[in-house]
Amino acid sequence: MRTIAEGLQFPEGPIAMADGTVLLVEIARGTLSRVHPDGTTEVVADCGGGPNGAALGPDGAVYICNNGGFSWRHVDGMLLPGVQAEDYAGGSIQRVDLNSGEVTTLYTECDGWPLKGPNDIVFDATGGFYFSDLGKGREGDFDRGGIYYAQPDGSSIQTVCRPLITPNGVGLSPEEDRLYFAETMTGRVRYWDIASPGVVASEGSQLASSAGAPSKLLGIVPNDGRVDSLAVDSEGNVCVATLGMGAVTAFAPDGSIRALVPVPGDPMVTNVCFGGSELRMVYITASAFGTLVEHEWHCPGLPLNFLNK
Repeated sequence: MRTIAEGLQFPEGPIAMADGTVLLVEIARGTLSRVHPDGTTEVVADCGGGPNGAALGPDGAVYICNNGGFSWRHVDGMLLPGVQAEDYAGGSIQRVDLNSGEVTTLYTECDGWPLKGPNDIVFDATGGFYFSDLGKGREGDFDRGGIYYAQPDGSSIQTVCRPLITPNGVGLSPEEDRLYFAETMTGRVRYWDIASPGVVASEGSQLASSAGAPSKLLGIVPNDGRVDSLAVDSEGNVCVATLGMGAVTAFAPDGSIRALVPVPGDPMVTNVCFGGSELRMVYITASAFGTLVEHEWHCPGLPLNFLNK
């Protein structure tokens, strides 16, 4: 495992670009930044609030889940997020033009329900995107979150399922017939079967509604770990960043643990993405100490729509 960059301000949302650079957000800095192979970093755009998940869209722009910002604390040299920021004004989905750095806000609500803490994002083959809203915490209470489906031109947003408990990372299976999501506080990875873009299959459940159907359990990370963002590899393994343990846990499609890869020195392993030659490299954000590391994976990653294809 090799460290590429240090001194980042709580990095998440890595995107491995074809030119060898890695785009990522720095949540505490409020920016979309670019990390070069030699470790130097430059700001691409000032997003404000708390930029979190990021993905490259069909138009070549980067789409950002902005959680609205956290309060921050320093503990034993670590930078850690706390409750919602004092200047918090809500969550949003943003579009960043990589050529100009212009930031445009696309969505701040869905059917009158405000976005609280958008967290992670993935595009499907049709050009729409799923994103999670984890919610925000305050002293003494915490929002329930949801998962949504939207179009990148700002024309449409719909609820996939709400309410949910701390939905975080989202990802699609190789056939795009499953939508995976990480449930942070329970340490579980769950999924739905997809009926059509933005619609999950109810399978006749009496609990199903227009807001979605009950999800299925894929697996639970060991040792009381908690889960953050995720990526899927070419074998269909769901590779989820595991908080507390400081590791990446890979679940096979049948729910068994395929691999458990420790990331030394940082308990806040938050995001993973695939890149490099033949997508054999996994890029990992270790956020408490602000590092980006890389590690060779046992198989290629799953090519992402509009990025690796």
